[in-house]
Amino acid sequence: MQSTLTEPRFSTETGVAARIAAIATPVLADLGFRLVRVKLSAQAGTTVQIMAERPDGSMSVGDCETVSQALSPVLDVEDPIQAGYRLEISSPGIDRPLVRHSDFERARGHEARIEMAAPVDGRKRFRGSVEGLEGEGSEARVKLRRTDAKPDEPADVWLKLADIAEAKLVLTEELIRETLRTAKAAAKQRGGETEGSQAIAARHGRFAGEPKPPRRAGPKLGRAKPAPSKQPFKASRKPKSN
Repeated sequence: MQSTLTEPRFSTETGVAARIAAIATPVLADLGFRLVRVKLSAQAGTTVQIMAERPDGSMSVGDCETVSQALSPVLDVEDPIQAGYRLEISSPGIDRPLVRHSDFERARGHEARIEMAAPVDGRKRFRGSVEGLEGEGSEARVKLRRTDAKPDEPADVWLKLADIAEAKLVLTEELIRETLRTAKAAAKQRGGETEGSQAIAARHGRFAGEPKPPRRAGPKLGRAKPAPSKQPFKASRKPKSN
C-alpha cells in the first residue's frame, strides 16, 4: 500500500484529544504532513503533544517549527482546551507508534510491542518481529513472530489492525541504523535537513500562564534548532491575557 496524506489511521483519539485531532488534520494536510497521534499530559501544566510526519515517515526540526507556527493560531481560535497549555509538535521518533497500514509495511523485520483492545487467544499484549501483512481496510492483519511466546504457545500470531489499541516499535540498533539511513536519503532528496531521533518544537498556548512584561509589539517567535537529548527546543511566544 502506498503511503499517502489521506491514508486513515486505525488508532484514533477520544474526547478532547479527538477534537484537537480533527482541528489539526486539515492544517497538517495543507502543509503536506499527516497526523500520527495527539496526546494530552499534565507535563508543564497541560501539554498537548501532536506527532506528525510526511507521508514517507520523515519529519525534521524545521518541519516541526513550520507546523507549530501554522497550527498554534488555529488552536487559539478554535480553543479546544479551556485552560493554559503548552503545544508540542514532534516527529514520531525512531521507536514510533504504528497507527497506519503503511507503518507496518515499513516496520517489516523489526520488533514491535502491540496491545489489543480485546484478548486474542487469552492475552492482549504481544511482542515480536513484524513478518507480514494481508488484507485491506478493516480486515487487514499483521503477522507477528513472537519473542514473548512460552514453550507451549505458537510462535506466530495474526492480529487485526482494526482491533489494535496501541502499537509501537521496539528500539534496537538495527532499527536505529535503518531509520537514520532512510532519514538521510529523504533529506537528500528534498535538499533539506535530516531529523534526529526525535525532532521537537514547542510553544505556549494562548491562555498559558501569566503574561510577561512586553519587550516588543506582537508575538515573539523563536527559530527551531536541533535539540539535545531529552532537552526539547522551546520556541516561545508571549502569552496574552484574557
